[in-house]
Amino acid sequence: MTTAISSTAGAGASATDPLQLIDVDHVRFYVGNARQAAHFYASAFGFQIEQISDLTTGSREEASWLLTQGNIRFVLTTGLHPGHPSAEEVRLYGDGVKDVAFTVFDAEKAFDRAIKNGGACAGEPTTLRDERGSITTAAIKTYGRCIHTFVSRTGEYDLVNVKRGGQFAPGFRKIGNLSINDYNKANPCGLKYVDHLVGNVEEGKMNHWVAFYENVLEFSMFKHFDDKDISTEYSALMSKVMASGNNLIKMPINEPAPGKKKSQIQEYLDWHNNTPGVQHLALRTDDELHSIASLRARGVDFLTLPDTYYELVWDRVNTMLKKHGHEAVREDHEAIRKLGILVDSDDEGYLLQLFTKPLQDRPTLFFEIICRRGSQSFGKGNFKALFEALEIEQERRGNL
Repeated sequence: MTTAISSTAGAGASATDPLQLIDVDHVRFYVGNARQAAHFYASAFGFQIEQISDLTTGSREEASWLLTQGNIRFVLTTGLHPGHPSAEEVRLYGDGVKDVAFTVFDAEKAFDRAIKNGGACAGEPTTLRDERGSITTAAIKTYGRCIHTFVSRTGEYDLVNVKRGGQFAPGFRKIGNLSINDYNKANPCGLKYVDHLVGNVEEGKMNHWVAFYENVLEFSMFKHFDDKDISTEYSALMSKVMASGNNLIKMPINEPAPGKKKSQIQEYLDWHNNTPGVQHLALRTDDELHSIASLRARGVDFLTLPDTYYELVWDRVNTMLKKHGHEAVREDHEAIRKLGILVDSDDEGYLLQLFTKPLQDRPTLFFEIICRRGSQSFGKGNFKALFEALEIEQERRGNL
């Protein structure tokens, strides 16, 4: 989902449309230990550990840590007692994404429209207010355990101020000096914002959730890939990419397709308590080589492609670029190969991408690091090579 909209979307957004999405306000993870998870994402991916809401700030139910990098905001939440919803969800699913929250002009009006459109309530409109300003939130259910929260902000809690390091919400406080934050400022990884977010659903349910995003959130279909596009000798999947009305928020939805062996989508479902959920977040960078080199130096594990991939990719990519009058791939080809980065092109330009291995012991959630040089696609030309790399990892785990 594209979120680089602080200027363009703000200028073009219409306050008269309740479901005009301004930005991805934040992505909330339910985790077993937010303190430890915060340090993992800070040390491995270069996030700043910015703010906290916990017992020290008066939160008796949960601890939440705000991590930021560029225009990315992660909130890591852990329940402080066995009855908190996160405790049961972490037991069933492990750490993972609970909420993809959208900034809107009026959260209550957005919620009312979504409910009128057929959405199911996950949280009635609630306003938190203090002398700084206010935040209104309201949530609807989406696939599996995930929700979408609408967020509208006033005063010092306005998103523009939050992006500048202002207080995230009432009940949060800034973290004191941390050496990891100093290190990350001096050694940035260059991640800018969430490009898109992918959901895995059960076989036969993709069109159901496509209709949900069309009807409830008034999205439209941006791209469609079938099992002829995304398959190998052993496995396949189908995917439809849904986009908000301004094409700024993109959410692909995947379902497994029949194959000789088990697809990565089915592996996710098997290890996610047979429940749909978020498979991966694509994080945008302006410099793929720098970001991948920095993340590898920090110990991030990425999928590995065979060298034979690079024997074929340049002719395919550059032929397409030349055909449509675009510049050839300007990044150093040998550096791309050494870093294991995938390359693809379409009629609008090219992209560079690479996928991490799962971020926790269960083979579920992972990240994609992506850089776009005009292309607005999702690396269709890399699907076969990517799936073969994924199948190697599945076989190592005994899940193919």
